[in-house]
Amino acid sequence: EVQLVESGGGLVQAGGSLRLSCAASGFTFHDYALGWFRQAPGKEREGVSCITSSDGSTYYADSVKGRFTISSDNAKNTVYLQMNSLKPEDTAVYYCAADPGWDVIWAAVAGNRPSWDLEVWGQGTLVTVSS
Repeated sequence: EVQLVESGGGLVQAGGSLRLSCAASGFTFHDYALGWFRQAPGKEREGVSCITSSDGSTYYADSVKGRFTISSDNAKNTVYLQMNSLKPEDTAVYYCAADPGWDVIWAAVAGNRPSWDLEVWGQGTLVTVSS
């Protein structure tokens, strides 16, 4: 079965850090682009970051640029999101997603296309940042 499983969410104070992990099974990252999305209560889902594992190209939303870092370990079929200098507005359920179309993932993270129709989604992990 093709699936993604996120982990690493939790409670953290503003200014703290968390590292989210997204473990893939049933496919290899080399053939897919991976993205992180988040949805805060009562707000629209937004793209956070994405990576094309084949060449390591990355993209970050302006809201997280300079604070978050996406990376991948192709040998482990795992993508990470290192989140530093967390703010209360970062509170959200964070989802990872994968799609063989790198352009699809990038466009979805950038907000230029819908994202829920991406091929594979994780279950989400909750990040709560207290002020």
